Amino acid sequence: MIRFDAITIFPDIFKSYIGESLIARAIAKKLIKINVHDLRKWGKGPHKQVDDRPFGGGLGMVMQVEPIFKALKKIRPINPSMGLRKKAKSKIILFTPRGKKFTQKIAYKLSKLDQIIFICGRYEGVDERVAKNIADMEVSIGDYDLMGGELPAMILIETISRLIPGVLGKPQLLKERVSKSGGFLEYAQYTRPEVYKVRKVHKAESWRVPKVLLSGDHKKIDKWKKAHSKVIE
Repeated sequence: MIRFDAITIFPDIFKSYIGESLIARAIAKKLIKINVHDLRKWGKGPHKQVDDRPFGGGLGMVMQVEPIFKALKKIRPINPSMGLRKKAKSKIILFTPRGKKFTQKIAYKLSKLDQIIFICGRYEGVDERVAKNIADMEVSIGDYDLMGGELPAMILIETISRLIPGVLGKPQLLKERVSKSGGFLEYAQYTRPEVYKVRKVHKAESWRVPKVLLSGDHKKIDKWKKAHSKVIE
């Protein structure tokens, strides 16, 4: 089992995601475990404050290091010299547009861990001391900026979970589709009907399945798949 822990100020965002489809089945089968932690539990004062104004000025608010550190002390963490419990085969990931671009190969490596903790930032970002002293990895899911780290966390959970045998229901699928380097082989696919007829404004068209896929010749089909595939790394 691999355990995912998400630290967020909006835990309800994860509810429908965790309760649906293959992720819900994987949880029920004890292949994965997902814990969502409300950061405000470790906030200060009657309003459970977790953010403050940035030093040096600037727009917006910045998430504080203290509540994040306190949350991590309960969930797992990192460096014994900082008074935190050491746990083998785990990573703490901070989402930031400045982080390393998430890839299929990274997902494959992460799927071998026992625990992954996601720090889901909000507002104008997270105190840089979290990146420098707490997180094991800074990750970006693309060259764009989001409102928070909850969607990236769900993307990583799904990408990593589907690499765990049994989550997709067909273990042989991983053998067929995962490359030796940890990439994922994606190829064009078709299903019934063999011919789909459509009428456009000026003419009718027939969209057909390639004949080779209907031939029953597995060598030719494999060759076609290789020619129409891409390794996503």
